[in-house]
Amino acid sequence: MKKLSQCKIGEKVQVIGLSLSEIQSQLVELGLYEGKEISILYKAPFGDPIAVSVGEYVLSMRVFEADQIWVENVNINEEDSVIG
Repeated sequence: MKKLSQCKIGEKVQVIGLSLSEIQSQLVELGLYEGKEISILYKAPFGDPIAVSVGEYVLSMRVFEADQIWVENVNINEEDSVIG
């Protein structure tokens, strides 16, 4: 378990929880809820802001916001990793 802000570019993670904060409801409205899979796309040169893929759209957020999102790495199914 780690914060979204600690993820590296290219990581695919799943939201496992949100910190209690004044922006919690806004994060849920943006589609960042428990069980949602997201990918880290970009980080600015000094790390703020970051861009993540949430479903069909790209969301840019500040590190402060990403600190409120708890995630875990997504396990890749063996079927998904087979090239055929």
